[in-house]
Amino acid sequence: MKLIKLSLITSLFMVSALSAQVSEIDRLLSELGIQPTATERGQMDIVGFASTAKQMDGVLAQCRVLSPSAAAAIDSLYNFDESSEFIAAVCPHDDYYYAGRLYSLIFPRIKAKRVVIFGVFHKARIFDCQDKLVFDAYQTWHAPYGPVKVSTLREEILHKLPAEDYIVNNDMQMVEHSVEAMMPFLQAYNREVEIVSILVPYMNWDTVSKLADELSQVLFDICRGRGWVLGKDLCFIFSADAVHYGDSGWGTTYFAPYGCDVQGYETMVRAEVDLIKNCLAGEITQDKVRDFMFTCVDADNPHQYRRTWCGRFSVPMGLLTVSRLLGKLEQRHLNGYFLDYGTSVSEASLEEEGLEGLGPTAPNNLHHWVGYAAVGYR
Repeated sequence: MKLIKLSLITSLFMVSALSAQVSEIDRLLSELGIQPTATERGQMDIVGFASTAKQMDGVLAQCRVLSPSAAAAIDSLYNFDESSEFIAAVCPHDDYYYAGRLYSLIFPRIKAKRVVIFGVFHKARIFDCQDKLVFDAYQTWHAPYGPVKVSTLREEILHKLPAEDYIVNNDMQMVEHSVEAMMPFLQAYNREVEIVSILVPYMNWDTVSKLADELSQVLFDICRGRGWVLGKDLCFIFSADAVHYGDSGWGTTYFAPYGCDVQGYETMVRAEVDLIKNCLAGEITQDKVRDFMFTCVDADNPHQYRRTWCGRFSVPMGLLTVSRLLGKLEQRHLNGYFLDYGTSVSEASLEEEGLEGLGPTAPNNLHHWVGYAAVGYR
């Protein structure tokens, strides 16, 4: 009798948990800024990111004022010129109000028609999703200057990739903002751009390495068969905000190991720049990528943060995939170029006037700030 009662209690608990999970998903889908159609993905966040041409024109105009000196310094440091293009990039996905200048250092050098975006899956816990790559089934994505097409590359990948490696789920893709943040900037610099969105949820290092190996082989077969050149025909973006720091506004947990005064802020920023230069820049090796991941998550429990980069899985998956693909295609190493680092405290915020409703979606102060890394790869 006791066993039956315990079994019944367990079943009721599981039903209750599942019901709460479904309710949370329904809530997220009801709060979307622009609802999807049967064939076109809408837009989750219409305050942080541009959804109209007028908004995006305003963002670009302000970014052109903020970025020239840094862009000139980068060109001088790395001998970049107008023809220089990136094979891949680490790009923030926070509000344009804060991070617009960092986006604008990256996207002028994204010149390929097809862009694969490795996104953070912030809501993976709610969907109980881990250890698989997440694709969508939409034909187009909403963007300021008209719909952005999903590349036929997606179907080729899904046809060749082992079925156990991935799932296709529009709801998961629709409630995630880390990929949609890229659409307006991509489209602003190339009206013909096509995309493939891949969300990367929780997974351990061995799974990251396995999936990256299998995906890189699929992409190699496609690129070799079509004669594609990385940077010209195909490139990659790893969507990732850097550290989420402070002791306020982060729910029940927070990350502030150096305190929340000016000295603590400056110490954390130095640690961030060291992490980027040591692990994400220069010649990319598997050891560097692993060191980055294990700086951000516990090696034995990837659900546990060590440093609060939301790109703790998207960046390793992207870097391993692209570095292995490049090695197979061109027999050379991927090299990273540290472009800049900023935070929601340090960046010159855009003027809300003239942006038609765009603005910040979170506070920026020493008790609550986010870091932004811009890194290009060739």
